[in-house]
Amino acid sequence: MSAPPSSRATTRSAPPPSDVSAGVGLAGLAGLLGWIAFCRAFPDIADALGFRGSLAAARGVLSGPYAALAAMVFTALPMALWSVLVDKVHLRPSTGIDWSRKRPLAESLPVSVVKLSGLWATWALLAAFYGLARWYWEGSYLFAMEVLAFAAAPLVAASIPYVIWLDRHMVEPRDGTWHFGACVLGFGLVGRETWDGSQIAKHWRAWAIKGFFGAFMISILPPGFALVVEADPARLIENPVNLAMSLVTLMFVIDVQIGTVGYLLTLRPLDAHIRSGNPLLAGWLAALLCYPPFAWAVLGGNGQILNYEVGGAKWDYWLAGHQAALWLWGSWLVVLTALYCWATVIFGIRFSNLTYRGVITNGPYRFTRHPAYLSKNLYWWFLHIPFLVTTGSPLEAVRNTLFLLAVNAIYYWRARTEEAHLLAEDPKYREYHAWMESHGLVTAPLARLKRVVTGRAAGAVPEAQTFPAE
Repeated sequence: MSAPPSSRATTRSAPPPSDVSAGVGLAGLAGLLGWIAFCRAFPDIADALGFRGSLAAARGVLSGPYAALAAMVFTALPMALWSVLVDKVHLRPSTGIDWSRKRPLAESLPVSVVKLSGLWATWALLAAFYGLARWYWEGSYLFAMEVLAFAAAPLVAASIPYVIWLDRHMVEPRDGTWHFGACVLGFGLVGRETWDGSQIAKHWRAWAIKGFFGAFMISILPPGFALVVEADPARLIENPVNLAMSLVTLMFVIDVQIGTVGYLLTLRPLDAHIRSGNPLLAGWLAALLCYPPFAWAVLGGNGQILNYEVGGAKWDYWLAGHQAALWLWGSWLVVLTALYCWATVIFGIRFSNLTYRGVITNGPYRFTRHPAYLSKNLYWWFLHIPFLVTTGSPLEAVRNTLFLLAVNAIYYWRARTEEAHLLAEDPKYREYHAWMESHGLVTAPLARLKRVVTGRAAGAVPEAQTFPAE
């Protein structure tokens, strides 16, 4: 079903209101930075409390993997509290919850039993996938498997009261999880006519996203966190390269911590549930190419198909001996990474790939529809400078440049498939899309250029697509 262009979108002075306030991400950022400060100051705190010489003080700063894992609590809790106490997201109709309704337990319990069966079967199949996929049992993924194995029993136990409680208040408790549970329990017990294959597909798209990206995000938590906690500012400030890359690492740690919370905390009372996963095969292909194990064969460094670093060197090599240039170039890399980080922080508790969880129109999304992709791809150009090579080979310089352009093209592909998904899901996104075409600081000039090339009318909104799987 297509939507007409929105006249409001092109005449209003601001984009439509965002579904997530800026305060959510800032609360999480404050909690995370507070925890990092505590971990760095832990030996001094232990001394101040009279634990001098104890095991606590002797171990030094808290930079281990479990300190990185604990950081998620200090990131998630402030965001959840802000969402409920300040933004009152639990009262929004988009949660699918009516708190004034409380079904009798006898009425809701049969639904909850079916839903729990579907939820536990989903977790069991994800666990089987983890067990069969070899890459989960080596390198940094081992930590993620350890965490998920430890969390399995508590999650199963906690899911029982949570599902029973929520089903008594949900407007329609027979969601995708219920439909999958009905399928799992069999035709005789529930009845074939009661479950819907499209709802099961929707359920599995959401859980495939959580399962795949959740494990990846947990696996990359510890290394960057350790570097940030163990960094020595006194030594960094003297060297523009080390200072810039340490600040870049800090930005990536913030991105990963808030992003991991977003993948794991998809709760309806926080209005953070996955409303739909991207149903486009192209969207999945474009996104998965950018993450392990697929990225190990395709993108980036040594051995990959699109290797844009052969014979190359990074920015500090080419600018060595030019202090002013090193400071300026390093500062620009920090700015680009800060924009990338900001794009995640502004999502707050709702960050994840390939999902529709509401519409974000504030922060950097007021300037461009894809600030994270834009800043990340620019960062790679300024970090690697692919058209300069130490071998002096013009062919390698051309290869590196073309391969990085190919990586940029993959991210452009991701952006287009994400837009197609969101345009089909929410009229607010179509309004935002049209507003950005006319007013976005980055998007509007590009849109004007595209209209000159294609002859397309200004203010037109791409047709919303419908997907049979939905």
